[in-house]
Amino acid sequence: MDDIYRVLKVISESNTKSVLATIIHVEGSAYRKEGACMLFQDDGTQIGLLSGGCLEEDLAIKAQEVLREGCAKTFVFDMKHEDDLSWGQGTGCNGIIHVLLEPINEKFREYLLTLKDRLDRRERVLLARKLTAQSDEKNLLFLTESGSTFGGWKEEIPQKLRDLLHSSIPFKAISGIQTISDMPFYIHHYWPKPRLIIFGANPDTKPLVSFAHQLGFLIIVTDWRPALCNREHFPDADQLMIGFPEEIVPKLSLTPYDFVVIMTHHFRRDQEILSLLINKKLYYLGILGPRRRTERLLGNQVIPPFLHSPIGLAISARGPEEIAISVLAEIIHTLRNGSKERTALL
Repeated sequence: MDDIYRVLKVISESNTKSVLATIIHVEGSAYRKEGACMLFQDDGTQIGLLSGGCLEEDLAIKAQEVLREGCAKTFVFDMKHEDDLSWGQGTGCNGIIHVLLEPINEKFREYLLTLKDRLDRRERVLLARKLTAQSDEKNLLFLTESGSTFGGWKEEIPQKLRDLLHSSIPFKAISGIQTISDMPFYIHHYWPKPRLIIFGANPDTKPLVSFAHQLGFLIIVTDWRPALCNREHFPDADQLMIGFPEEIVPKLSLTPYDFVVIMTHHFRRDQEILSLLINKKLYYLGILGPRRRTERLLGNQVIPPFLHSPIGLAISARGPEEIAISVLAEIIHTLRNGSKERTALL
């Protein structure tokens, strides 16, 4: 997932002098693409990764330089030289990488904390930074899904920027340099954390929650059994909801961007959950168990193409941990490539 979530969390919890490093342009191949970011703190702490290890040491030195001078700078790293065995070879870096380093002063920190707040509220945000010799706050604009703006931008907002905010494909971050009104802008579209809702708090749910947490999902676990659905069993869940499906589903305020997994191991409960969700537009809906069981849950109707059954990629997974990896691999594939087309049940 996007490192910005971890970076923003650290910024919100620390006043340590820091520099935000962002890849704004890539020519050729690179370990990370446009939009990848990393935080360098004055005490040597590093959050995130921009390469396979071939840039970070040099970036840390340049971050100290940016901190001393107090102004943003763009640095270009040419990784294409085949005779330089210490850079690029075997790390996926074989291109030219443009990295913007921005010192986090009081005003910029305020903007980043506002960004965190908007993402926490489940709003999409478009960042637009006009690239000039002086990359200060007056060239920085954040546009939110609700129509509000923040940043130091004082000029009229080009219509193309507003169009970009609303034209993005779900979870596909528009990122890179674009020419708008004859000026170069770095553009990045931030999406809120993808929300993963898991019905069922059985032991095999634990590795799924743990791995999904590491990947940056916002996780809700729901079950009707308090003895199973608790913090002791699921410390990494963002929210636990105890109740029967007909109580819980209305409270979830489901959206077309949600990912849902059904794994209660209880036939009647799974049937109830499916009946409540089958006509809702979701980004991903999957159910644990054999395909024949799912057909029975649907009253022997044909399984609709948008319902992932059996759940997970076919990697011959065995045991809870491997099954969790299989499920998350399928979810990530869906997140990157789009959800299955939905058709009405006959």
